[in-house]
Amino acid sequence: MVPISILDLSPIIQGGTAGQALRNSRDLAQHAEKWGYRRYWLAEHHNMPGIASAATAVAIGYVAAGTERIRIGAGGIMLPNHAPLVIAEQFGTLESLFPGRIDLGLGRAPGTDPLTAQALRRDRTDASDTYLQDVVELQRYFGPAVPHQAVRAVPGVGLGVPLWLLGSSLYSARLAAAMGLPFAFASHFAPDHLAEALKSYREEFRPSATVKRPYCMAVVAAYAAETDAAAAELFTSLQLSFIGLRRGAPAQLPPPVSSLAGHATPLEIAGVEHAFSEAIVGSAATVRRGAEVFLRRTGVDELMVTAAIFDHGARLRSFEIVAQALIGGQRIEPR
Repeated sequence: MVPISILDLSPIIQGGTAGQALRNSRDLAQHAEKWGYRRYWLAEHHNMPGIASAATAVAIGYVAAGTERIRIGAGGIMLPNHAPLVIAEQFGTLESLFPGRIDLGLGRAPGTDPLTAQALRRDRTDASDTYLQDVVELQRYFGPAVPHQAVRAVPGVGLGVPLWLLGSSLYSARLAAAMGLPFAFASHFAPDHLAEALKSYREEFRPSATVKRPYCMAVVAAYAAETDAAAAELFTSLQLSFIGLRRGAPAQLPPPVSSLAGHATPLEIAGVEHAFSEAIVGSAATVRRGAEVFLRRTGVDELMVTAAIFDHGARLRSFEIVAQALIGGQRIEPR
């Protein structure tokens, strides 16, 4: 079985609070550790009423302090929003507190709207063209100190925090290959270029000092319940949230509904079905079959699953079923 991991956006449910969302995230991570998940990543988003993980390094520290073995990381930090030195110090601190357990995934998009992106980093209106330089700068901060180095990350220097590049297109795939870094593809909301990105990454990969062979991960939405119908209903919360975002009205995670009909137009439903076309939704057996198909088709080295579910108990049960189906089951041989 390939390793199975979790991506969490720490969803704030309708009528809930950010504090509740973060406590739920820590509780889920504690359960995930017992169930055998490899890593637990939190994602940076800003100005989103339904996401509590904006201060991602702080949220990672909170979750890491409540767990013992599972790797905790960022999936990811949106590098255009930050000076690399600040990120190096934050994740150097996390690595110092939780040695050998911290991952740093890096994204090229701001993870928010243009106005909020400008508020986050007022000195630059568009930092995407410096992404490569920023990644290299981060690597330098985490590397060993060199003579006459004027600026060092303390903590950070010499800690070698593992870097991942994240993406939903070919750019990050090719950059990860050129730099010899592991790559994670965001197929949970942008599936169109999955096959092409994985192919480019594998074909163009050049070994680095830390990564000797291509290592790729894909993220998919995975919703599980006792029956296919029950899982499909849980999934509607995310679908409705995505439709609201597309309408320009992001909101807290809504409760599930029995059907999207009456809550969205046919065009909106078609759009959300396309965006989540890689989602795996159903009972344990359905999740098992869906994962087998996805892993054999993509050959990824690791599968990361995500699910924003309104009821925390149902969310725990969903990830438990996924673990039983994919971690405790029979071996799946990638293609």
